[in-house]
Amino acid sequence: MEDNRGNRKAVLLVVVLFVLGVALGSVGTYLVTTRVLAAHSPVARTSSQHMAMFTRDLNLTTEQQSQIQAILNDTRANYASLHEKLDPEYEQVRQQGRERIREVLTSEQRPKFEELLRQMDEERRQRLASEGHD
Repeated sequence: MEDNRGNRKAVLLVVVLFVLGVALGSVGTYLVTTRVLAAHSPVARTSSQHMAMFTRDLNLTTEQQSQIQAILNDTRANYASLHEKLDPEYEQVRQQGRERIREVLTSEQRPKFEELLRQMDEERRQRLASEGHD
């Protein structure tokens, strides 16, 4: 009888340890994954978010904040200027690629392709508008 009780305790201890191991592993995986994903987030930061991060992490003085904000504004203006110059060329290359794809497709596939392009263009417009490029 006592031998049976000892076996039950041993089995119970193994089960408890297993459950604790799974729980600890899950929590650890969650914490590491969320921190890694947060560190490599694909979401673009706004200028104010950059300044807040720089100010906090670099302990910037007020004068440094003003100087860096001016640099960021100038850089953003240069990016906008490049976009204005290069966007027509990108659009031309995009349209040429689409035309080449149309030539490969059957008459049944082309309407579906046009719908996909419409959706892609709409998503691109929305993304650019949310990024402030529109």
